[in-house]
Amino acid sequence: MAIPTSDYKKPIPRPTEDSQPFWDFCKKHELRFQQCSDCGTFRHYPRPLCPQCASFNFDWVRVGTKGTVHSWVTAHRPFHPGFADEMPLPIVIVDINEAPGVRMMGNFIDGTSPADLSIGMPIEITFDDITEDWTLPKLKRV
Repeated sequence: MAIPTSDYKKPIPRPTEDSQPFWDFCKKHELRFQQCSDCGTFRHYPRPLCPQCASFNFDWVRVGTKGTVHSWVTAHRPFHPGFADEMPLPIVIVDINEAPGVRMMGNFIDGTSPADLSIGMPIEITFDDITEDWTLPKLKRV
């Protein structure tokens, strides 16, 4: 059972008009990204204009949840008090297999430590219902 949003001790997303659909799909445990209807370019973080062809036409396309580690940084000091008991915390950038060009940042739900990481390591996006209102995409090792 998810906790009330008011009791959650970590930062939660602050969606914009452009990014709200991404979070709505996460709530449904679906990974979807904007894809330009004119040139096919995927994009993330959501925005109204295609960076490739400048089109305003796009669809929210569901993609698979597999990817690979592109890079990471390890936080040794909490950037927010809610993360104090999770240090050191790997903050990971992943490439999404079915959305070429999309990179997403996240952290692991399965306790993967910085020492366990390697570039190219396969991961899977999973969904963490952190509160009754919010679901975050998180990473797990495959």
